[in-house]
Amino acid sequence: MRTSRARRRTVLLTPCVALLIAGGGIAPGAAAAATARADPSPTPVPAATMTAPAPTRIPPPLKPIEPAAFQTTVERAAKKLMVPGAVVLLRTPQGTYRAVVGTSELGKARPPGTNDHFRIASNTKTMTAALIMLLAQDGKLRLNDPVSAYVPGVPNGEHITLADLLKMRSGLYNYTNTPELSATLDADPGKAWTPQQILAIAFRHPPNFAPDASYEYSNTNYALLGLVAEKAGGRPLAQQFRDRLFTPLGMKGTLLPAADDRSLPEPAAHGYMYGGSVYALADDPYPAAMRAAAQSGKLRPVDYTRQNPSYATAAGGAVSTADDLATWIRSLVTGKVLDPASQQQWLRGPQAEDPAAPDGQKYGYGIAYQRFGPNSAMYYHGGELPGYNSFIGHDPVNDVTLVIWTNLTLSPDGRTTAQALLPTVLNQIYTGLNLPTG
Repeated sequence: MRTSRARRRTVLLTPCVALLIAGGGIAPGAAAAATARADPSPTPVPAATMTAPAPTRIPPPLKPIEPAAFQTTVERAAKKLMVPGAVVLLRTPQGTYRAVVGTSELGKARPPGTNDHFRIASNTKTMTAALIMLLAQDGKLRLNDPVSAYVPGVPNGEHITLADLLKMRSGLYNYTNTPELSATLDADPGKAWTPQQILAIAFRHPPNFAPDASYEYSNTNYALLGLVAEKAGGRPLAQQFRDRLFTPLGMKGTLLPAADDRSLPEPAAHGYMYGGSVYALADDPYPAAMRAAAQSGKLRPVDYTRQNPSYATAAGGAVSTADDLATWIRSLVTGKVLDPASQQQWLRGPQAEDPAAPDGQKYGYGIAYQRFGPNSAMYYHGGELPGYNSFIGHDPVNDVTLVIWTNLTLSPDGRTTAQALLPTVLNQIYTGLNLPTG
């Protein structure tokens, strides 16, 4: 992973929360204060017994939502980021709230909607991980199996377990870091990629550390897990997603496209970004002149809607809608996807990305977890690829589900846009939060 990633912490297909990242998160001192009462590791209880904190002991953590004020607040924050369009879908015990901003396509007046299809990037990892957990339930694989039992030729493959891949602890090089991948995507945006081709890119680089010695986010892990799922499940990944995840939950707007399919089902949002793919894939910062031109309006964003996402494969190739993603993340966190034993394993899976910060961001079986106040925490993920940025999260204690997506990957000042909106939205939801909004 390139050292420049510390600047934003959210790159193509990466997990995302803006709480701890530059340009939209808690400053170091505020982060410490916000997590001062955090447990060292999540110890959730079954969904059926989850209740909000007793109001006689702790003030209610949820604010009343006034729809017009919510819309205005999101509009103001989105305008600062210069996004063409944005959608925020919020579900709380008070009801469902939507904030819709801008347009689904530059030059047209159609506002985006919660049923618009867009590329969800790394939110796909939550689905890949859930399928692996289901296959483990079926007895078709074990999480402590070495990946070499399913995919040959993986560096250190006999020592890397499926759990290591799920939790980003394999040490394998992240194929999306390579500048040649970005260059190929820009030169041939319609190119269809196979998992074997992208893994070959990764395997040309030595591992960054020994298996389970550390944490490092790598899309290579989930490209491998897609192949594992296909071998163990005996069917294509897209078919297993459909039959085991999307259809049972009624997610009619969600799919994993074929490798040669660059289309989006209608209604669809166009996706934009300034400059070449490298600014999303390798986290290269915008040059000062480019940033100034974008901020002044002299530089127009590039339409990336039809760039082929097959390079993202099981790590980030799915298409969905805000409505479906709200259904998905709530179902996943509250136990409607996995059986009770697997659910408890999944809920307790997140471990600290940085051992020196046990109360900070954690990553588990395709899901991140973080507290951002004494009475609020979410299981969440997010996604970024050229054209789109998104966040999905569910707070099981307070029954809050949140989906944010935008059709601009990076703001002119280099912030991932959905994550940059996140502190603004969280401040509207929870009492006692005053997260910096940039």
